[in-house]
Amino acid sequence: MSTQQNQFQPMPLDVLIIGAGLSGIGAARALAEQCPDKRYTILEARHAIGGTWDLFRYPGIRSDSDMYTLSYSFKPWHNRKAIADGADIRRYIEETAEEGGVVQNIRYGHKVRSAAWSTEEACWTVTAEVSTDGAPVQQKVFKARLLSVCAGYYSYDEGYRPDFPNEKAFKGQIIHPQFWPEHLDYAGKRVVVIGSGATAVTLVPAMAKTAAHVTMLQRSPSYVVSRPLHDGIAKHLQKWLPMPAAHAATRWKNVLVGSFFYRIARTKPDLFKQRLLQMVQMQVGPAVDMKHFTPTYKPWDQRICAVPDGDLFHDLRSGRASVVTDTIESFTDTGIRLVSGEELQADIIITATGLKLNALGDVQVTVDGDAVKPGERMAYKGMMLSDIPNFILTFGYTNSSWTLKAELTANYTCRLLRYMDRKGFRIATPRRDSQVADMPFLNFTSGYVQRSADLLPRQGDRRPWQVYQNYMQDKLTIQYGRVDDGVMQFQ
Repeated sequence: MSTQQNQFQPMPLDVLIIGAGLSGIGAARALAEQCPDKRYTILEARHAIGGTWDLFRYPGIRSDSDMYTLSYSFKPWHNRKAIADGADIRRYIEETAEEGGVVQNIRYGHKVRSAAWSTEEACWTVTAEVSTDGAPVQQKVFKARLLSVCAGYYSYDEGYRPDFPNEKAFKGQIIHPQFWPEHLDYAGKRVVVIGSGATAVTLVPAMAKTAAHVTMLQRSPSYVVSRPLHDGIAKHLQKWLPMPAAHAATRWKNVLVGSFFYRIARTKPDLFKQRLLQMVQMQVGPAVDMKHFTPTYKPWDQRICAVPDGDLFHDLRSGRASVVTDTIESFTDTGIRLVSGEELQADIIITATGLKLNALGDVQVTVDGDAVKPGERMAYKGMMLSDIPNFILTFGYTNSSWTLKAELTANYTCRLLRYMDRKGFRIATPRRDSQVADMPFLNFTSGYVQRSADLLPRQGDRRPWQVYQNYMQDKLTIQYGRVDDGVMQFQ
């Protein structure tokens, strides 16, 4: 390409962010405040802010973490609910974007398809498909010095949906929660929710308010614990402290309490399990068989489901809902036949069967022409990938709030950029030592993780390649550890 042609090309962005959800908006706010000289743009495939909290619209959609840690540290959570509704979380993210001037940098309807790194140019070339109402899909190219992927870890286009025997025989509706019909009327109808995870325990009490009856059908139980809908300590602190101080104190309280109980769960799993089951038994009473809430795995081998003020347990006690632990033999024209011979009658069947994971937001990544397979890369500090330059991947915690790790990642991005500016560097690449042994990225037995284990990057057996599920340990490593640590190579 001639010099004259190059003169007409726009200057590359300093940072290109993929995704305008909780992580992407947080990353943009960090850049705006800590690196105000940096030019950035957010590409969002959908036509709204919010990510997960705009996509999911099923009844009762809510946080499965407390909002004092799921919210940002710089923007106090004012809502009274500690476990918040999806619509409230979406509004919170929108407010954060508007207050920080982030909205003007969002490009909606831009679905990123590929990202190609050139060492010669020290730049990413990103291709996005642009869709607007009524117009044909077009391609648009962006260039950026650093790529920040804040697209989450699961597919927005499809959920995990196993095929059940004889599905077509069922004469009612079959719905996946990820694609909830806007005007579904389930009042007075019999509903079966297939699943036992966070989505199922949310749907059952929400639908039981108006449905004739809701049955949660699970192949195996999950750990379910009741948590207060309102945080009493937070309310007390807000009376005596300015809101930012009360928010910070509540946030740290919840971080420390969560870390304490997680440590107990991992070091004394039998004791912790016994206590969880005692709490459930107190909630459900003698009418519900405890086999439905007694998993075979250890606590935190999979995520523990939280139900605010025990709403699920209230509905089980009242008879508005029930839980069945069994295996599906086949669908029938009026419901589901189980291996035990029992038949569940249903007008609507909800397949809360989980998520389909993807890596890097389904973006095809290449480095100097070589295709990147995430499963063959190792995670550096849980937020960059081995031998991929100027590339940040936001991935939150499985045992705590996503935002805690997302915010550490956003702050590290700014720290890295400032360091490179001071030293005159253009390229930062974590280089893997061949002596570092690889391990699974997540030590989790959940189905959605096991089904996609090969898609996720690996972690190492030593620093800085280990992925901690520990906020305080990450905070020390990421916020206070050296940027030039001998693993990160600069050019």
